Formats: sequence, C-alpha cells, structure tokens
Amino acid sequence: MTDPVFPAALKNVRPLRGGNVIAVASGKGGVGKTWFSITLAHALTKMGKNSLLFDGDLGLANVDIQLGFQPKNDLGAVINGDVTLGRAAQRFPEGGFDIIAGRSGSGTLAQLPSQRLSGLRNDLLELARNYDCVIMDMGAGVDRTVRTLSGPAGTTLVVTTDEPTSLTDAYAFIKLSHATNPTADLRVVVNMAQSVKDGERTYGTILKACQNFLKFKPSLAGIIRRDLKVRDAIRNQSPLLTRSPGCDAARDVLAIAQRLMSGQ
Repeated sequence: MTDPVFPAALKNVRPLRGGNVIAVASGKGGVGKTWFSITLAHALTKMGKNSLLFDGDLGLANVDIQLGFQPKNDLGAVINGDVTLGRAAQRFPEGGFDIIAGRSGSGTLAQLPSQRLSGLRNDLLELARNYDCVIMDMGAGVDRTVRTLSGPAGTTLVVTTDEPTSLTDAYAFIKLSHATNPTADLRVVVNMAQSVKDGERTYGTILKACQNFLKFKPSLAGIIRRDLKVRDAIRNQSPLLTRSPGCDAARDVLAIAQRLMSGQ
C-alpha cells in the first residue's frame, strides 16, 4: 500500500467534540457501513442506552430503506426549514432507538454551503445531549461533508474489508482525519472477515501502513465475521439483532458495543 498524497491546505480548526457521538465512516462504499451503523445502534439500545442513529450520508441515504422504515420527516425537511432536527428524530419501534433519516438521491443536500453544514453539525451536538449515544452513519469517502459532520465525534470507527481498494481508501480516511485532528480517536472495524485470524491480518495491514507513514496506531475496535444472516436481514429489511440475534455477526457487533461502552 503506497502512501496517498493530500494537499497541505486541508488543516481545519478543531471543532468542539461530542464524547457520546460515534461516527461510522469508510474510505469507500460497499463495506457494510450502514448495516453496521444500524446494528451498532441496536446493540447499544439492547445494553440499555438511549440511542439515536443519524443518517449523515447526504444524497445516498439508505438507513430507512434497509429497515423498511417510513419516517414522517427526514433530513431534507430539516434543511428546508420545515422541522427542527429534534422533531425529525423518530422512534424505530422494532429496534427501540431513534432515527433521523436522510433523503436518498438528493444530491443538493451534499452540496450545502459550509455555514449551513456547520449549523447542522452544531444542532446535532445539541441534540446529542438528550441521548446516551449518537451513531452517525457517514457517507463514504473524505469529502467536506464527511469531515465537517464527523469532526465533533468522540470516536470515529473506520470500516474496512480485506479488499485492497477498501484498505487503501480506509488508510486515506485515517490519514486525512489524523492530519486534521491528531488527537482524534480513530478505530478500525474489519467487516466481512473470513475468520478472526483473517480479520487480524487485515487490521495488521492497515496498522503497518499507519505506523510507517503516519507514526500513528489506530486501535482495533473489532472484527465482524462474514455471515449469510446479514444478507438475509438486509433482504428482509429487518435488524439483524431481531432476526438472527445469535449469529456470528450479531455477536461480533455486540462485542464491539460492549468494548465501546466499557472504554476499551
């Protein structure tokens, strides 16, 4: 893996941080980021936490689609000024957590002016005071929207698989995030691993690149094993922890949630 080069002008002022905000990000799409965000929010709720899932993938939102959930309001209504962010949060009865849905296919949301995007971020920080945990499902990549919205997160989970493009793009996200905020709590989640040992090898690859090029060691948040029950849950628009709570992937996400809450 070679070290991607980024412009030196990408140094931002560090925003205020939300300790109970967990951003879920990835360098590229197709790594299971949204499914993981949903399952993590559900796992935290099962642990007794009052949780909010925020669909921050502006323009390609699909949290509600994966769950077969039809919200009365979404992030588009917030940005249009029709409702406040708090009013857009709606309880997902099957999971017991709240959701702020995005608006799929609306490219204009991804091109919000910086001031309005920062205002949305600050509103989310205020709303986070009402919850134990806020999970932000971010868009794939390292664009301005992702950087602005994920900046306040107390912890950022970077989801990757063992595919070379996924590893390279995850490293790129870590590189840029670390350069912008060297104190950011960045952790790696290896998804769709053939086994725990394979997942550890995948993490070792990205860890070595970060040590060699960044002199930085992102910790391992956890490994999620490849599990056909995940595809089954998504196809049936049902949470994995409801449909197949005892499967390998479900246990792996629950373990990640437990480590996050125990401060490990």
